[in-house]
Amino acid sequence: MRIGELSRKAGVPVPTIKYYVREGLLPSGELTSRNQASYGEAHERRLRLIRALLDVGGMKVAEIADVLAALDDPERPLHKVLGAAADRISSTDGEHDDAESAAARGAVADLVSRRGWRTHESSPAAADLSKALAAMARLGHGAFVEVLDDYADAAEQVARADLAYVDRQVAVEDMVEGVVVGTVLGEAVFNALRRLAHVDASARLYGTEGPQKRRTT
Repeated sequence: MRIGELSRKAGVPVPTIKYYVREGLLPSGELTSRNQASYGEAHERRLRLIRALLDVGGMKVAEIADVLAALDDPERPLHKVLGAAADRISSTDGEHDDAESAAARGAVADLVSRRGWRTHESSPAAADLSKALAAMARLGHGAFVEVLDDYADAAEQVARADLAYVDRQVAVEDMVEGVVVGTVLGEAVFNALRRLAHVDASARLYGTEGPQKRRTT
């Protein structure tokens, strides 16, 4: 197909497609003449992945380029591809150097050790968790660390579901793409499901009349 047809099928403007090609996110089409190139289903599929990572995953073009480079590397183990995708969705904000931050880093290190996770407390995801816990502590909610294991139980179950989906793919290229989809877009899916569950749990706990003050005896 020509670039105009690719644009219509993928819902991406022609100038944007050309930009993705220049940035290395999308392979060039096969030249059929001096000014014409032919594109195939692989281009359409890659375009849809790029748009999903941008629009749903909230990633930047440079971050997507890094993830796609890992995806296209035949020597890169699936575990490393997952790590590359996970690192790209981590926060890049600076971290405070105060008592709350130190306590949060300690809590995360204890969590990783306690659960026997094969990761390190200095990973980007662990740093994001530390930042969140420290921010909670500054707001007077340091006790949130007491429910970390409940969250970790849920996270392990979701991680197993993510990788079970990847393992269903037959072709190697589908498995690699599945890792990226499960990591980046799965994050958006889980966050949306969590918000839906919050609404239901709140309604069941507090009813429709709003939060009630706890009675004391």
